[in-house]
Amino acid sequence: MVGPVSLSVGCTVPCKLSFDQLQMLCRQEKISCKQLGVSRNNINVYEVEYLCDYKRMKEQEFYLVKWKDYPESENTWEPRKNLKCVKLLRQFQQDMEAELRRRKKRRSAKRLDTSVTSYLVQKAKQRQKLQRWEAHLNKTRNHKGRIFVLNEVDLDGPPKDFTYINNYKVGEGIVINEVAVGCECTDCLGSPMNGCCAGTSLHRFAYNNRGQVRLRAGQPIYECNSRCRCGPDCPNRVVQKGIQYDLCIFKTNNGRGWGVRTMEHIRKNSFVMEYVGEIITTEEAERRGHIYDRQGATYLFDLDYVEDVYTVDAAHHGNISHFVNHSCDPNLQVYNVFIDNLDERLPRIAFFSTRPIRPGEELTFDYKMRIDPVDAESTKMDSNFILAGLTGSPKKRIRVECKCGMDSCRKYLF
Repeated sequence: MVGPVSLSVGCTVPCKLSFDQLQMLCRQEKISCKQLGVSRNNINVYEVEYLCDYKRMKEQEFYLVKWKDYPESENTWEPRKNLKCVKLLRQFQQDMEAELRRRKKRRSAKRLDTSVTSYLVQKAKQRQKLQRWEAHLNKTRNHKGRIFVLNEVDLDGPPKDFTYINNYKVGEGIVINEVAVGCECTDCLGSPMNGCCAGTSLHRFAYNNRGQVRLRAGQPIYECNSRCRCGPDCPNRVVQKGIQYDLCIFKTNNGRGWGVRTMEHIRKNSFVMEYVGEIITTEEAERRGHIYDRQGATYLFDLDYVEDVYTVDAAHHGNISHFVNHSCDPNLQVYNVFIDNLDERLPRIAFFSTRPIRPGEELTFDYKMRIDPVDAESTKMDSNFILAGLTGSPKKRIRVECKCGMDSCRKYLF
């Protein structure tokens, strides 16, 4: 943090230290400071950042403590009775027992093996990084649903070169025109005027009174927009309200990288999330597609509702959908949605649940989905997620094994 720190009335100096660091310096020098909240009563109060090691001496337990805002050289051994950080103690014990089981070792009567303590410190530092990332995600999101982050599998931290966004990031040379007209309804579901916005799609109203989609997959959804007379509680405003459920980004234990699970029950046909990323042209998608193909993964999603002109790339800019894994038997289905933009070449991609989803269950969609398995030719939608931007021969592509584990697994993603 760089900014002025007030020392007295009318006196400020520029400072490159954070508030916490200034508090630490005051405590080190035994200086009271009203502005920093350091007084004689709390000048010797220290906060445990994490625990590094464990030993047992004369029937008493000791923990090596890393103090917040102090270098590791200032770590000290403290008796268990002096520590009030119940959550950190519990987490340390869980990490220690799990690592000892993994190594098939017993806890020493006196000290832990140095390799175990090294792991415990790395785990504590990783957990801090993930907590900071989680806080950043929740500060950035503009939707109701909270985001949690959990990795109990390895020591990987937050993904690199990824920026969380809430809406499409428009690429160079692409223009999105906002809709110029809206409906005049005051009760869009009960008394729609001239078909409301749903009439634009030549289909029936997209949602029931509980916000569940009732259109067949492949049919477009037209929601009320910013020009409509109806208010924010209109039942035809669902996708635009954003993610409503608490979701968790977690590390999978079978080599599928990060995944997403729901923390709440999700009813069938409910909106879950949008697929958000950078909108690019098909030419740019083809160039990036060959790069991603060599890496064995892709985040390209063709917007080919009427014609294949644009693609969404969520590799480096996206929302939580970036982490949703493939399944040959998924619980999410894609719909094209139009709200403030009616250009059929630029739909919004929304995921709806295909069945009730239990808390703790992983969210998945089929990277090679068939939008309308009953009558594929009756819809204009052909969202081929995995092969977007890839025009080369499939025989030349690296075959990626599918690890979804479903009975209906096709064995390979592509």
